[in-house]
Amino acid sequence: MTDTTTVQWDDTLDAIEKCYDLGWTDGLPVVPPTEARVAQFLEVAGLEPSHPIGDIPERRRQVTAGKVAANAVMAGCLPEYIPVVLAATEAMLDPVFNLVGPSSSMGGAAVLVMVNGPVAQRLNINSRNNLFGPGNRANATIGRAIRLILMNACAAVPGLFDRSVIGHPGKYSYCIAEAETETHWTPLHVERGFSSDQSAVTVFASESPRQVRATGHPEVILHSIADAASSLGTSMSTSGSVGDRSAALRQGQIVVTVAGNSDLWKDWSKDQVRRHLYSKIRRSVADLKEARVLPGDLEPGDAENFVSLIPDAQDILLVFAGGEESNMSSVIPSWGPKVGSTAVTKEVR
Repeated sequence: MTDTTTVQWDDTLDAIEKCYDLGWTDGLPVVPPTEARVAQFLEVAGLEPSHPIGDIPERRRQVTAGKVAANAVMAGCLPEYIPVVLAATEAMLDPVFNLVGPSSSMGGAAVLVMVNGPVAQRLNINSRNNLFGPGNRANATIGRAIRLILMNACAAVPGLFDRSVIGHPGKYSYCIAEAETETHWTPLHVERGFSSDQSAVTVFASESPRQVRATGHPEVILHSIADAASSLGTSMSTSGSVGDRSAALRQGQIVVTVAGNSDLWKDWSKDQVRRHLYSKIRRSVADLKEARVLPGDLEPGDAENFVSLIPDAQDILLVFAGGEESNMSSVIPSWGPKVGSTAVTKEVR
């Protein structure tokens, strides 16, 4: 989709069908991006349509504010959401994120958007019950806007550059906030260099969430989280990650969400949780050899020799989010190794 595409229609339903004909949708109906509505979004952003947000040199694509605004309109966003969508777009176009990798891989990654700071409360971005589910306009449409931008402005179209074998539902929409006002833990964006009064988004190329059910003491919950994070068959335990023992960068990051009552964690800091998880997210050499992740035949001692699946404790992005009623958690593995894509955080301006 270009900034200058103009389409005429007879009525709203006709406009929706024309958007389908032009390949502008994610499979669901979109809001027709009228010139007036797109201009309204750009006015809120304070940007001209031609203002560059970022580039994908490998695809000879430039993403402009006009393209971001048009896709945000189609996703069903309100105008006040556009600063978050712009920040997330800027983040995923950062060279460190390496959008070409996760957006074209057979691994089927989605772009998880995690929002922190005052903007999350102001826009009512959900951080609690039904965290990854439906029912909240801000979460649903901001996440969907990122997917439409990927498809329409970045050419990540299924069957073209998007070569996902399976994919997952997060490729429709994947946006959450951290419940930072309900915990003593340091918010994610503050850990990543911003102040608490700033708003920021963190983007992460990732697989789908794996729900972890565990109750009781923190150690019990962390044991279950580590077990889920250590499973074979994810991007964390492949021959391309732990199989290459020469460089820790071959291993990837991971997002862990922790829900429930924050009082349970009153004696734990985020750093303590990370260090505890890091010591337990691992697999034995025997397991990795049997899965053909590591080469060679089984040898004595392989069952007692363990390999960490994460490069460093700081590569665990810990987020307090999810419903209050139960101490459930989720594990979200990265799309691939850090050398392929690394989480990026940008300020919401």
